Amino acid sequence: MENLLKDLNIFLSDLNVFYRKLQNYHWNIKGRSFFIVHPKLEEYYDGINSQIDEVAEHILALGGQPLGTLKDYLNITKITEAENKKVDCSIVFNEVIKDYSTLVQDAANIKKSADEAQDYKTSALMDSFIEDYSKKLWMLKQSME
Repeated sequence: MENLLKDLNIFLSDLNVFYRKLQNYHWNIKGRSFFIVHPKLEEYYDGINSQIDEVAEHILALGGQPLGTLKDYLNITKITEAENKKVDCSIVFNEVIKDYSTLVQDAANIKKSADEAQDYKTSALMDSFIEDYSKKLWMLKQSME
Protein backbone atom coordinates (compact mmCIF):
# COMPACT_ATOMS: atom_id res chain seq x y z
CA MET A 1 0.00 0.00 0.00
CA GLU A 2 2.92 2.34 0.70
CA ASN A 3 4.07 2.32 -2.93
CA LEU A 4 0.51 2.88 -4.16
CA LEU A 5 0.15 5.91 -1.88
CA LYS A 6 3.50 7.23 -3.12
CA ASP A 7 2.36 6.84 -6.75
CA LEU A 8 -0.95 8.54 -5.97
CA ASN A 9 0.95 11.50 -4.49
CA ILE A 10 3.12 11.71 -7.60
CA PHE A 11 -0.09 11.69 -9.67
CA LEU A 12 -1.52 14.39 -7.38
CA SER A 13 1.64 16.44 -7.94
CA ASP A 14 1.38 16.04 -11.71
CA LEU A 15 -2.26 17.11 -11.59
CA ASN A 16 -1.47 20.21 -9.53
CA VAL A 17 1.36 21.38 -11.75
CA PHE A 18 -0.72 20.65 -14.87
CA TYR A 19 -3.61 22.65 -13.39
CA ARG A 20 -1.38 25.68 -12.90
CA LYS A 21 0.15 25.22 -16.36
CA LEU A 22 -3.30 25.13 -18.00
CA GLN A 23 -4.34 28.25 -16.13
CA ASN A 24 -1.11 30.02 -17.14
CA TYR A 25 -1.76 29.14 -20.79
CA HIS A 26 -5.38 30.31 -20.40
CA TRP A 27 -4.13 33.71 -19.30
CA ASN A 28 -1.38 33.96 -21.91
CA ILE A 29 -2.81 32.36 -25.07
CA LYS A 30 -2.55 34.48 -28.21
CA GLY A 31 -3.40 34.11 -31.86
CA ARG A 32 -6.31 33.59 -34.20
CA SER A 33 -7.71 30.68 -32.22
CA PHE A 34 -7.84 32.66 -28.97
CA PHE A 35 -11.64 32.66 -28.73
CA ILE A 36 -11.73 28.87 -29.10
CA VAL A 37 -8.67 27.89 -27.07
CA HIS A 38 -9.15 30.31 -24.16
CA PRO A 39 -12.45 28.75 -22.95
CA LYS A 40 -11.23 25.22 -23.74
CA LEU A 41 -8.25 25.68 -21.43
CA GLU A 42 -10.60 26.88 -18.68
CA GLU A 43 -12.72 23.77 -19.20
CA TYR A 44 -9.59 21.64 -18.89
CA TYR A 45 -8.28 23.26 -15.73
CA ASP A 46 -11.71 23.18 -14.08
CA GLY A 47 -11.83 19.43 -14.75
CA ILE A 48 -8.31 18.90 -13.44
CA ASN A 49 -9.18 20.89 -10.30
CA SER A 50 -12.03 18.47 -9.54
CA GLN A 51 -9.69 15.53 -10.09
CA ILE A 52 -7.13 17.02 -7.70
CA ASP A 53 -9.72 16.99 -4.92
CA GLU A 54 -10.87 13.50 -5.85
CA VAL A 55 -7.32 12.08 -5.75
CA ALA A 56 -6.41 13.86 -2.49
CA GLU A 57 -9.56 12.58 -0.78
CA HIS A 58 -8.91 9.10 -2.15
CA ILE A 59 -5.42 9.16 -0.62
CA LEU A 60 -6.98 10.12 2.71
CA ALA A 61 -9.58 7.34 2.42
CA LEU A 62 -6.73 4.87 1.94
CA GLY A 63 -5.13 6.09 5.17
CA GLY A 64 -2.44 8.17 3.48
CA GLN A 65 -1.52 11.83 3.60
CA PRO A 66 -1.87 13.82 0.37
CA LEU A 67 0.88 16.27 -0.42
CA GLY A 68 -0.35 19.83 -0.23
CA THR A 69 2.47 22.26 -0.94
CA LEU A 70 3.75 23.57 -4.25
CA LYS A 71 7.28 22.80 -3.07
CA ASP A 72 6.33 19.14 -2.58
CA TYR A 73 4.64 18.99 -5.99
CA LEU A 74 7.56 20.58 -7.81
CA ASN A 75 10.02 18.17 -6.20
CA ILE A 76 8.35 15.07 -7.70
CA THR A 77 6.27 16.11 -10.71
CA LYS A 78 7.04 14.91 -14.21
CA ILE A 79 5.24 17.90 -15.74
CA THR A 80 7.13 21.08 -16.52
CA GLU A 81 5.73 24.46 -15.64
CA ALA A 82 4.70 26.97 -18.30
CA GLU A 83 6.61 30.21 -18.62
CA ASN A 84 4.99 33.55 -17.78
CA LYS A 85 4.77 34.83 -21.33
CA LYS A 86 2.40 35.01 -24.27
CA VAL A 87 2.15 31.68 -26.07
CA ASP A 88 0.85 30.48 -29.44
CA CYS A 89 -1.86 27.82 -29.71
CA SER A 90 0.38 25.29 -31.46
CA ILE A 91 2.83 25.30 -28.55
CA VAL A 92 -0.01 24.99 -26.07
CA PHE A 93 -1.56 22.05 -27.90
CA ASN A 94 1.76 20.20 -28.10
CA GLU A 95 2.41 20.72 -24.39
CA VAL A 96 -1.11 19.75 -23.35
CA ILE A 97 -0.91 16.58 -25.45
CA LYS A 98 2.43 15.72 -23.83
CA ASP A 99 1.04 16.32 -20.33
CA TYR A 100 -2.21 14.41 -20.83
CA SER A 101 -0.05 11.54 -22.13
CA THR A 102 1.94 11.68 -18.89
CA LEU A 103 -1.28 11.58 -16.87
CA VAL A 104 -2.56 8.57 -18.84
CA GLN A 105 0.68 6.75 -18.08
CA ASP A 106 0.46 7.72 -14.39
CA ALA A 107 -3.09 6.41 -14.17
CA ALA A 108 -2.26 3.20 -16.03
CA ASN A 109 0.68 2.47 -13.72
CA ILE A 110 -1.42 3.14 -10.62
CA LYS A 111 -4.22 0.94 -12.00
CA LYS A 112 -1.78 -1.93 -12.51
CA SER A 113 -0.46 -1.60 -8.95
CA ALA A 114 -3.97 -1.30 -7.56
CA ASP A 115 -5.11 -4.43 -9.39
CA GLU A 116 -2.13 -6.35 -8.03
CA ALA A 117 -3.03 -5.16 -4.50
CA GLN A 118 -6.70 -6.01 -5.11
CA ASP A 119 -7.59 -2.36 -4.49
CA TYR A 120 -10.46 -2.17 -6.92
CA LYS A 121 -11.68 1.27 -5.84
CA THR A 122 -8.35 2.80 -6.86
CA SER A 123 -8.34 0.73 -10.03
CA ALA A 124 -11.84 1.94 -10.98
CA LEU A 125 -10.89 5.55 -10.24
CA MET A 126 -7.92 5.24 -12.58
CA ASP A 127 -10.19 3.74 -15.28
CA SER A 128 -12.26 6.94 -15.23
CA PHE A 129 -9.14 9.09 -15.55
CA ILE A 130 -7.70 6.97 -18.36
CA GLU A 131 -10.98 7.25 -20.27
CA ASP A 132 -11.16 11.03 -19.76
CA TYR A 133 -7.55 11.72 -20.75
CA SER A 134 -7.66 9.36 -23.72
CA LYS A 135 -10.69 11.14 -25.16
CA LYS A 136 -9.09 14.54 -24.66
CA LEU A 137 -5.91 13.31 -26.34
CA TRP A 138 -7.86 12.03 -29.33
CA MET A 139 -9.68 15.36 -29.69
CA LEU A 140 -6.50 17.42 -29.29
CA LYS A 141 -4.69 15.33 -31.90
CA GLN A 142 -7.64 15.68 -34.29
CA SER A 143 -7.44 19.46 -33.94
CA MET A 144 -3.76 19.38 -34.92
CA GLU A 145 -4.38 17.69 -38.30
